[in-house]
Amino acid sequence: MQSNNTLLIRLSAMGDVAMTAHIITDLCRQYPDRHFVLLTTPMFGAFYPKLDNLEILDINVKKQYSKPSDLWKLARILNNKYHFNAVVDLHDVLRTKLLRKFLRMFSCFKSKVVCIDKGRAEKRELVSPKCEKKQLIPMTDRYKQTLAKAGLPIEETHTKQPIMPIPNADGIPQNKNGEYWIGIAPFAQHQGKIYPLSKMQEVVRILSSKPNVRLFIFGGGPKEKGVAEDWSKNNDNIHNAIGIMKLDMELALISNLDVMVSMDSSAMHMASLFGVRTVSVWGATHPFAGFLGYGQKMADVVQREDLDCRPCSIFGNKPCKRADYACMEIKPEIIADRVTSQL
Repeated sequence: MQSNNTLLIRLSAMGDVAMTAHIITDLCRQYPDRHFVLLTTPMFGAFYPKLDNLEILDINVKKQYSKPSDLWKLARILNNKYHFNAVVDLHDVLRTKLLRKFLRMFSCFKSKVVCIDKGRAEKRELVSPKCEKKQLIPMTDRYKQTLAKAGLPIEETHTKQPIMPIPNADGIPQNKNGEYWIGIAPFAQHQGKIYPLSKMQEVVRILSSKPNVRLFIFGGGPKEKGVAEDWSKNNDNIHNAIGIMKLDMELALISNLDVMVSMDSSAMHMASLFGVRTVSVWGATHPFAGFLGYGQKMADVVQREDLDCRPCSIFGNKPCKRADYACMEIKPEIIADRVTSQL
C-alpha cells in the first residue's frame, strides 16, 4: 500500500520559515487525506496553526545532524518510519541537498523528490547596477510552484491566523481598552537592513506622543533588550517585549497589534501571519527580491527611490560600497507619518 506521507523541508531562516506557514496551511487544508511531515527548526513550529494532518518534527538538524554521515543516518531513520511518497525541499541549501539525495537513495527512487527554484540568477541580476530593477517572483509563489512540481497544486486562501489572547508577561497590559497598539522591531541581522537606532528612537518618540497609542519594542539578545529598556524607561506607553516571553507568547502579542514597524526582517513576516499591517523600512535590500511580507502592500514600504546603488544585496549582508549607508538616510517623520496615516 502506498504511503500518504509527504516530507516538507525548510530549516531556516526565521522569516523564511514564517513565510511558508501561509502556503503549508493551505496545503494541509486542501489535501486532508495526506499526512505532511515538516522538518524545520523546532522553535519555528510556533508559526503553524494546529492541523490534524501536519506533524512538525522535533529535530534540530543543524545541531543533531551536522555532518554528511549524520544526514545519512537521519535519512534512513525518516525513510524507515514514514516511507514518504514525496519529498519537497523548500530550502535548497547544501544540508538539504544531501538529505534529499539520501532519501531518494533509501526510497529506491519510488518517492518524487523536488526542490525550490530560488531564482538565484535573477537575484544576482537584481543587485547588478547595469540591470533593470523589476519585481521578481515572491517567495510564497515559489513555494507554491515547488508543491505543484510534487503534484500538490494549491489555491491560496489568504487566510490569516486568528488573534490570540494577550500573553501574561511582565509589563504587558492585559487588555487594549480601545488603544492603538504599535509594534516596533528596529533590529535585523545585518547593518544594511537596520535603520539607525538614533533615528528610530525619534520615530518612537513621535508615535508615543500620539493620544491613545501604546508601543511595544520587539527583538532578541541582551544588547537589543538594553535598547528597548532605555526607550521604555519613564514612558508609561512604551513597553519592552524582548527577553520576557517565549516565541509563542511573542506571536500572541503580535497578533493583537494594529500595526508593526519593522525592517526587512522576521518581525514583518511574523506580523503577516495574523494579517497585521506592517510599515517596513528597506535599505540595502528591496521588496523586488520577493521577500515582502505575505499580504503586505507596497504602499507601506518605506525606502529611498533615488539611489541607483540599491538594492546592493539580496540579504543585506554585504558592506556598503559607499561606506555611508545612504539608503538608510530617511527622515523619522516619513516613517511616523506612514504609520499614523491610518490612525
